[in-house]
Amino acid sequence: MKLDKHPEAEALIFDLDGTLSDSLPVHIATWHKVCEHFNCRFDESMVVELTGMPTIQFAFRIISDNQLEGVDPEALVRMKQEIFWQSADQLRAHDKVVQLVHDYFGKIPLAVGTGASRKSAEMQLETLKIKDKFDAIVTADDVTQHKPEPQTFLKCAELINVTPEKCHVYEDGVLGMQAAKTAGMFLTDVRPFVTEA
Repeated sequence: MKLDKHPEAEALIFDLDGTLSDSLPVHIATWHKVCEHFNCRFDESMVVELTGMPTIQFAFRIISDNQLEGVDPEALVRMKQEIFWQSADQLRAHDKVVQLVHDYFGKIPLAVGTGASRKSAEMQLETLKIKDKFDAIVTADDVTQHKPEPQTFLKCAELINVTPEKCHVYEDGVLGMQAAKTAGMFLTDVRPFVTEA
């Protein structure tokens, strides 16, 4: 099964975590370390549910699930990000998706639309050696309405100067897919391509 673009697409927009970057195992391991520190439990099912949301939403959920009174969600986020950044060497590319970046680099505009912070997004793209391939990178720091709202992808389209209906989004998260559909863009669910044995 080959991953490709819609014939009418004039630009490609990629989600990052779970799409370009096989980062979910690292994120999960990182959250377990944070929860170990706070003597609480990380429910891995929230990864599927909240993928695409900013990290602070995970922190709110962990505090709520574990009834952590007096714990600052920002403190959880800071610890999580520090551990994640220290684990950058464990990140791997999802080769089939990254191959698409190489195939279309220099031919049509390429963008990243992610719920990750700017620092996390740039660190991952540098680790995967593809940061210089993108004409625009829109992160959680650049929008006020996160996935499933379409603002992330619409901002990508605006920055690369391509109308939304001519953009093709590659996503693994349900919230991101919803955002792409709302934005009126072509959409590919990359999960079948990144979970093949």
